[in-house]
Formats: sequence, C-alpha cells, structure tokens
Amino acid sequence: MQAIHLTWIDYLILFTYFSFILGIGWTLKRYMKGSADFFLSGRSIPAWVTGLAFLSANLGAQEVIGMAASGAKYGIMTSHFYWFGAIPAMVFLAIFMMPFYYGSKARSVPEYLKMRFDEKTRGLNAISFAVMTVFSSGISMYAMARLMEIILGWNFHASIAISAVIVLVYILLGGLTSAIYNEVLQFFMIVLGFTPLVFLALKDVGGWSALKEKLIPVATSQGYAAGTWTDSWSHMGSTTANPMGVEWFGMVMGLGFVLSFGYWCTDFLVVQRAMAANSMSAARRTPLIAAFPKMLFPALVILPGMIAIALHYGSGNHFLPVGADGTPDYNMTIPTLLAKYLPTGLLGIGFTALMASFMSGMAGNVTAFNTVWTYDIYQSYIAPNKSDNHYLWMGRMATVFGIVISIGCAYLASKFNNIMDMLQLVFGFVNAPLFATFLLGMFWRRATGHGAFWGLLGGIIGAAIFHGLAIPQGAMPGIKGGWIAQQFHFHNEMGQNFYMAMVAWTTCFTLTILISLATRRIKTDAELKGLVYSLTPK
Repeated sequence: MQAIHLTWIDYLILFTYFSFILGIGWTLKRYMKGSADFFLSGRSIPAWVTGLAFLSANLGAQEVIGMAASGAKYGIMTSHFYWFGAIPAMVFLAIFMMPFYYGSKARSVPEYLKMRFDEKTRGLNAISFAVMTVFSSGISMYAMARLMEIILGWNFHASIAISAVIVLVYILLGGLTSAIYNEVLQFFMIVLGFTPLVFLALKDVGGWSALKEKLIPVATSQGYAAGTWTDSWSHMGSTTANPMGVEWFGMVMGLGFVLSFGYWCTDFLVVQRAMAANSMSAARRTPLIAAFPKMLFPALVILPGMIAIALHYGSGNHFLPVGADGTPDYNMTIPTLLAKYLPTGLLGIGFTALMASFMSGMAGNVTAFNTVWTYDIYQSYIAPNKSDNHYLWMGRMATVFGIVISIGCAYLASKFNNIMDMLQLVFGFVNAPLFATFLLGMFWRRATGHGAFWGLLGGIIGAAIFHGLAIPQGAMPGIKGGWIAQQFHFHNEMGQNFYMAMVAWTTCFTLTILISLATRRIKTDAELKGLVYSLTPK
C-alpha cells in the first residue's frame, strides 16, 4: 500500500489534539471529589453532550475501521448494522428501558440486575461484561498499533504503549466526565476528518453510478450476482447468495433483534452515557439525539470500504495489503484511502480523526470497566463497607489494570482480518443472552432470580457449545470455532456470529421462563415497582 508521509503540519495537528484531550482531563480533575463524580459524572451532563457521547462511545476502532472493512468485505449489506441493527434498538432503549435504568438510581447495568433479581445474577453479568470490555478495548488498541506500524513505520509494541498511556492519563484525571467530553470532541474530529475523504474518493471513482459498475466484477469474480455489493436485501434468499453468508431470517433475528437490541439496550458502555444525564428527560433523549447522526454514518464509514474494494479489484489486487492467506487485509481500508487521497493538512486532520476513534473506543470501554469492577465486583464481593475515597482510589487502580489486560487482548485481535467479526463474536457471548434476561425481567414480573441466573449462564454456555461446533469456511479449529467438532459450516465468521447469538438468546429466554415457573418468586410487587413495566406508574 501507499505509505502515509506526515509533514510537520500534520504532526502539529495530531499533537494539538492530544494536548487538548489531556488538557480536558487536567481541567476536570478538580471536580473529581468522590466516586459518584468519577464514575457517574454526578449525573450532571446535558442531553446534547450525553447524546453525542452515546454515539461517539460506539465510534471506536470497531466502528471506523471495522465498518469500513465490512463495507469492503460485504458491501452495502453492512448498512444493516445501522438502519436495521441500531436505530430501532436505540428508540426502544429511549422509550422503554431508560426509565428503569435512570429511575432505579442504579449505578450500573449489573446493579439494576441485583435490584430486579438477586446478587448472583448481578455477579455473573458483572464478570462477563468486564471480560467483554477489555476485549473491546484491546481491539481498539490493536487497530491503532497496527495502523502506526504499517503506515508510519512505528514499532507495534511501542504504539500500543503510547495509546494506552494517553487514555490512562486523561481517565485517571477526569474520570467519566473527561471521557464524555473527549468523546464529543472525537465525534466532531471524525466527521471533520472523514467527510473530505469520502468526497474525494467518490469523486475519483466517478460517483455512485460509476462505483456500482466497478463493484460488479468484485461480486462476479467471487461467484455472486452482479449487484450483490450494492443491493442491501435482494440477495438474501440463501446463505450462499451473498458474501456475509446469512439469509434474511439470520439477518432479521440474529442482527436486527438479538445482537442490536442486546448491544444498544444492555451494554453498559453506551447506557452509562445516558445515565450520566442531568434528568430523566435528558436520559431518555440521549439515544434519540444519537440516532439522527447514526443514520448518516454509513456514508462516512461503509462507503469508503466499497470504494476501496472496487479500487483493489480494478488495480489487479494491488490497492489493499494482502495477508499471508492471500485475502485482502480489510482492516487497512481507511488508512489506505487516507494515504491516497488526502493532502498535507487534510491528512493530519484525517489521521487525527482515526486516532480519535481509537481513543474513543478505548476510553469508553475502560470507563465502563472501572465502574463495573469497583461497584459490582470489588465493593460487592471483595471489600464492602469501605470509605468513598477508598472506592475512588480503587476506580483509578481499575483503570490501570483494565488497560493492562486490554493490551493482552490486543494481540488476540491479530487473528482476525476484520475486527468487526471478532467484536460480534464477543457480543454473541455476552449481550445476546443478557438481552433475553432484561426482556423478561422488565416485562414479566414472574421472572425469578434463579431463572435469570441459570438462564443467563445457560445462554453463555449455549453460545460456547455452538461456537465449538461451528466453523467458518477456510478457518482452522480454535478461536474462530470448531474446537469441539465441526458440525456446522458457515460461509464466513459474520453468519456464524449471527446464529450463535440466536442460540444464546433462545437458550437464555427458554431456560429463564422454565426455571422461573419452577421456582418461587421472592421479590414482592412493591419491591419491583419502578423495575418492571407493568408495576411502574406511566
């Protein structure tokens, strides 16, 4: 690929950005007087800020790098992650679920589970969520280090260390408030950096009509119909008719229902931003505010991937870097386009926008991790009844070891040529069964603590068993599946992830109902008021 050569102007823009985000952390340090300020921002942030932070917390490497990679690998079908796999769930969160989260005064999603069910359900979710956040943070860290290594020639290990230190410092200084205000800044940097890239790249290929023509050979050379890369629904009659390897049922249930609602409605990483709002009204408006720009983001992150794969095939497979297995390294889509299209100055803004996405993803996961670790694991099971200052200190220590664990997870991400595939795998284990637990907990008063715990555990185990029995085409048994036996074969990782999520959700949903009916409900209607929809005043 074409190397990126940053000039002193580009480095100045990058340095100014890093100085600014560290300055925000330093400025907010004086307001961090207790654990509520550090973990929850004192519930004092206006809706427009929490709304943009809600969106930006999801704009990490998995969004910018992963969605561009998916745009190249799967085409316009990737847009389902937005219009079908995000917007409905965000609206559902605002209307139905935020009143319970915010009104219950829970400090985290696992703490809500304790209020609704019992302590063991909270503990299981806290541990599984903590594992997921460090994996997600590690994905962002890996993507950033890989970028710096390939296009700037920086050392991979040193790049991981640099990114970790910057995020560590501004979270230690300003806690969640620092992360939220930096996420707002990062949102505008991403839009400012990628808008000219998309405009110049699309203009170079001749516009949308010309791009559609250039994508025909991409589809036909892989055995698909001519319009596969540019039609979102037309080629979903079977798993072999599209590169994502999923038919309409898998898309509707796997992504549109289980994974999307599981992520947007139960993932504390994004819910935490809404819980920091200064009122119930602001908390409910937070996901709605985020939904409007979310609808436009396919043009910023998916369209570049489609342009890149068209250029790759048009150049005789020389545009994108090619891995050892002969497939394009889709994760390098955005960096390759930056190197080709952006001049000095704009390149600095585009490169800084890329850095902003990595910082946003890492910081969002780390702040969610330190809250869940401190409140739901450390305070609950290891050191209860300590002073507020002690938990504030532990939160800062959790930030340190959360980032250290993320570094280890960064090296696992190197096994995937599309980090979005790895991310959906992690979500399938954690968010998919959790959404079944929340759905029954919030809308069925008969659900019991025993039912919720064993249902959630069964869902996770069910996902693990299915993963061990399923394997994508061309993969070796191991982290991508098939480590028990190779009973189910999928065209690629994404289709496998969708069906694994459905298995996890169905298992959890079914077990929770059966065990709840077989066990006695302990909590009274009065105790469940404000936690269950039918018992809460409208």
